[in-house]
Order: sequence, then structure tokens, then C-alpha cells
Amino acid sequence: MPIKTETELYAPVKSFFEQQGYSVRGEVRHCDLVAIRGEEQPVIVELKRYFSIPLLLQGIDRLRLSHCVYVAFELPNKGRAPHGASWPELRKLCQMLGIGMITVQFFKRKQPAVHIECHPSKAPEDMPTASIPFTTADSSSSSAPNSVADSEHELSPAIALPPEPLYTPAKLPRLNKRAAEGIVKEFKERRADYNVGGSSKQKLMTSYREKALHLAQLLHHHGTLSPLRLRQLTGNSKTAGLLQKNYYRWFQRVERGVYRLSPLGEEALVTYGHVVAELPPLPLQSSTSGN
Repeated sequence: MPIKTETELYAPVKSFFEQQGYSVRGEVRHCDLVAIRGEEQPVIVELKRYFSIPLLLQGIDRLRLSHCVYVAFELPNKGRAPHGASWPELRKLCQMLGIGMITVQFFKRKQPAVHIECHPSKAPEDMPTASIPFTTADSSSSSAPNSVADSEHELSPAIALPPEPLYTPAKLPRLNKRAAEGIVKEFKERRADYNVGGSSKQKLMTSYREKALHLAQLLHHHGTLSPLRLRQLTGNSKTAGLLQKNYYRWFQRVERGVYRLSPLGEEALVTYGHVVAELPPLPLQSSTSGN
């Protein structure tokens, strides 16, 4: 069942990694999906409606951020490999490039199923080697496929994928340490997953925007506050910079060392109400003092 946008891949792939114990965020530093578990290196997944050279190029580019990268796309009709190739040929291609491959199969009356076609060379050892159905809180096990055999996909449980790649790339790109650390920092500073991986032409919720919303929420509650007081309330050492740069024009300087919320800031609290609801509880005592 052909999908209309790559964002439809996000929920099943996210669920797949969450079942393996990962925390997942969408659209992190231009990566469609990032999954982190403990102190392991991030898993990066690039999503596209179908298999293509641009998708492979995206995957290769992400190897600068992590050596555990997958490309994911919808399983073609009747489980046939795209472009007239065979699945063994595509797995070999991806593994020689150093990336893993995931397909998602959609049904009219069943939940989507996620198939691991192959793992990247640096995949965690406990990653599954067969398929896992996408499940939700409302779905039952009887409504989702239990294995690859439930579909017309060319793979079968009798030909389980090996835990280690059949082909190892000659040399993976060198990690950009600063950029790789930036991915992890951005991921951990977000309070929840507000973005859908694969989104385009939409305002994304970043940790920077979350921090600005926290300041806006406090200014709305207190009226006016100083950067020092805001820093104390948020624990954010870069509060003064957020106020001074005023990237979103949410803040107004009343006088030296005193800020209030602008009309645009008031609108932002409504627009991003679902994010504001996840922010820390407001202080019990209100104050209009700038100190």
C-alpha cells in the first residue's frame, strides 16, 4: 500500500527502536530519526518513500555523525526489491557502504511491520535480526504480522539475517567529533519528541526553541524579570544570550536588566501550548519584580 509521505515511516520505525530500549527523537540536526540507548553511540535513520541513490548518499553523509546509520523506506509491492535488483544485492551494496537497511510494510487492515534487511557494520550486538511489527497502545497482537513470513517479502524466518554484516566496508568516514557530540547534546536537551521525522517546510521544535519557550512562560507568569532571576529559575546559563539575541522576537527590554514578554511571545505560548505543558511547573509564588 503506497504511502504518500515519508513521515508515515516515522511512527513504525520509532516504535521498533523503542521496543529495543531506545529513546527516539525526530528531526535532530537534520537527521530524520535519532535513537539513543544508554551510553551507546547514536543510531541515525534516514527516511524516504522509496529506495534511491539520494537516500544512500544521505546515509553515507550521516556516517560522519555516527557509524550506526540505517536507511529506511517502504517495502515495495509484493516484496520485490526495487530497481530490478535482488535483496541480497541491495544488502551487499548497503553493507559495503557501511550502512544498514530497513523496510516498512504497510497493510490496509494491519499495523505496519518493520523489516531489518541488514545491519550497519557498527550495529549493537543485541539488535534483532528478523522483523518486528509496529504496535501501539490500542493494537492487539492478532492484528499485526508476527514475522516476515506473514508478508510476501522475499525474506523468510528460515533465512534469518546474520547479526554481523556479510560485507564490511573498507574504511568508514572519520567521525566529526564536534558534530557527533552536538547530535547527542541536542537530543538530550529536548524534553520530549515533538517532531515527526521526515517533515519538511515545518517549524521544528529544537532545544533552543524549548528554552526560549521556558523563558516566555516565566515572563508571562511573573510579568517582568531580570536575566539573573530567569537563569536561577531555569538553570540555563545562557539565559542572557537568549534574551539579548531575541531570535524569535518574543522578548522586550523594559529597562536595563529587566525584560517582559512581547505580543509575539504571547502568541508563541498558544501556538506551542503542547510544548509548554511539558515544561517544569511554575513557581508557587508570583512576583512582578525585575530582581
